[in-house]
Amino acid sequence: MKKQTGQKEIIKKVLAYIRPQGLWVLLSLLMAVISVALTLYLPVLTGQVIDHILGPGEVEFDEIFSIMRVMLAAILVTAAAQWLMNLCNNRIVYTVTRSIREEAFAKIEILPLKYLDTHSSGDIVSRIIADVDQFADGLLMGFTQLFTGVVTIVGTLFFMLSVNPGITVVVVVLTPVSLLVASFIAKRTYSMFRLQSKTRGEQTALINEMIENQKVVQAYGQEQKVQERFDEINDRLQKYSLRATFFSSITNPSTRFVNSLVYTGVGLTGAFAAVRGAMTVGQLSAFLSYANQYTKPFNEISGVITELQNAVACAGRIFELIDEKPQIPDPEPAKSLPGDIGQVSLEHVNFSYTPEKKLIQDFNLRVKKGQMVAIVGPTGCGKTTLINLLMRFYDVDSGAIRIEGRDLRSLKRDTVRSSFGMVLQDTWLRSGTIRDNIRTGRPEATDEEVIRAAKEAHAHSFIRRLPDGYDTVITENGGNLSQGQKQLLCIARVMLCLPPMLILDEATSSIDTRTEIRIQKAFHTMMQGRTSFIVAHRLSTIRNADVILVMRDGNIVEQGTHRELLAKDGFYAEIYNSQFVNTAV
Repeated sequence: MKKQTGQKEIIKKVLAYIRPQGLWVLLSLLMAVISVALTLYLPVLTGQVIDHILGPGEVEFDEIFSIMRVMLAAILVTAAAQWLMNLCNNRIVYTVTRSIREEAFAKIEILPLKYLDTHSSGDIVSRIIADVDQFADGLLMGFTQLFTGVVTIVGTLFFMLSVNPGITVVVVVLTPVSLLVASFIAKRTYSMFRLQSKTRGEQTALINEMIENQKVVQAYGQEQKVQERFDEINDRLQKYSLRATFFSSITNPSTRFVNSLVYTGVGLTGAFAAVRGAMTVGQLSAFLSYANQYTKPFNEISGVITELQNAVACAGRIFELIDEKPQIPDPEPAKSLPGDIGQVSLEHVNFSYTPEKKLIQDFNLRVKKGQMVAIVGPTGCGKTTLINLLMRFYDVDSGAIRIEGRDLRSLKRDTVRSSFGMVLQDTWLRSGTIRDNIRTGRPEATDEEVIRAAKEAHAHSFIRRLPDGYDTVITENGGNLSQGQKQLLCIARVMLCLPPMLILDEATSSIDTRTEIRIQKAFHTMMQGRTSFIVAHRLSTIRNADVILVMRDGNIVEQGTHRELLAKDGFYAEIYNSQFVNTAV
């Protein structure tokens, strides 16, 4: 199990993202210093005003009005400084979160498929969207209140020392108690916020899964079970959220209680000092204001600590994604492929998704250029896994796969994948126009080429019937098209690219028989001179294959043409007869 990143490591990483924003951080600090300094100067001016009120009928208005003009200027400059500080803080936070999201999304593009196959898409989406938003909120509060809080503490200490060092000692000795209380509680809230964030990701994953597969849920009457699963996760989220909120909510009242004791102590000692004549009433008023200003940041910082705990927990989940090991990088320099390719060989290939469950073992195959290779066998025998290895979605554990004698691992993935045109049973279409979806492999293709490819795939007729033809916008994964129509568009996409080799994994499984016959003819034309690998369950579609590989438990158990395999009367003949020989009922 992967070790969770500690708080110190997470904070170091956050600081690394903030470091490039150093100038904005300094400007924010400068604005915080100006804002706090002027805010702390106001009690001095207020005390001076009080001292100019000597008694009934003895008010020195000229001096008071002069001081009030200075106070007005200080207030205006303070407001401007706070506005600029907030501007800087927002720029820092949202620049940092933009960088984190960009890095997280870029990491998804280079993660091995094994990671994506073993992690729910909803949880990954939650990390990049919800967790980054939570992190941004905590970081913004940290910059806004932490900077001003620290500067306020330092500034008030300076002013209090200048007024009365003795009373200042009382404040300094008692106030840190509130920090100890906040720290004690904060350590216990981090684990709660982490559980809250993790459960939120689990909930997002379930919601995403159910929305995408609602038809299946309703078709099998699973609404109640899905609701129960959601309620269970939602209850856990409520429990963790309440615990995190409860523990974090104790922080502020606890620190306020300590700070109230500090304020009381200052008031009593200051009153005795004023009676003795050690300070004026105006100075006492200013000192009480400073004591309140001094303790206020501790209250705010305790609240910030709660948000920062949540932010750190969310950041930890994001960095776990960013720190995942990427797929094995392409070799430098990578070998190139000649223009005319098609020869493929598999030599003693071994592969399994998990070490304890063996799949493909000592697999050997040699395919000549232009051959049509059909792969058949029961579910789970390794047919689609073989396709994954050919496309380098996964790398072999041992042995080698070669194209024109070059090991796939010595070639760039882009080079390997651009050499194959692939149509899968599971279709994928992106949100956009029909034309853009067909152009996925060749964005520069002309409209005439797109239409020609659609005609060859027998998709042109249904596209013309759509409201805007080729400019019709389809939803994510083609939700407003039938499964057969989506598959025709995927076939048209390959027809447009015409790569030197083809992979067809149940490419016509969702298409009616009449259209399938036409597309088979189009495939036959397209496959002329091209090496092609066809995974099929309907054996009628691969009778004309140059070689048929019959797989079972990751091994080739039979190999030959359709006629040769039927003559052997082995496993292939058993599969074939189960599909085409009628049995009496």
